Amino acid sequence: QVQLVESGGGSVQAGGSLRLSCAASTDIFRSYAMGWFRQAPGKEREFVAVISWSGDSAYYADSAKGRFTISRDNAKNTAYLQMNSLKPEDTAVYYCAADLDLKVATTYYAYWGQGTQVTVSS
Repeated sequence: QVQLVESGGGSVQAGGSLRLSCAASTDIFRSYAMGWFRQAPGKEREFVAVISWSGDSAYYADSAKGRFTISRDNAKNTAYLQMNSLKPEDTAVYYCAADLDLKVATTYYAYWGQGTQVTVSS
């Protein structure tokens, strides 16, 4: 069982930056691919980015490319999502998730955090 806790959300103006963190409860974190997802009000949860267990591979949704960076520190059992040049349309609850398989553009992940709110004002 992997428990995930997100932090770092908040309110920023357009053009600003935030760094989200996702802390895992167990050392087996380093065996899991880690993904970030978001869900805006009235919309389905969508894929944002994923990073392999080693950190060697990362994939992004088109909306995140060039603005967001996913990373991880296996020594700290923590994954990160650095978000720059934020736009009002990035407003959503952001979730991290873990799975043994690296999956792109899908929400079928085994373990999920509770989410953290990101609000971007214009």
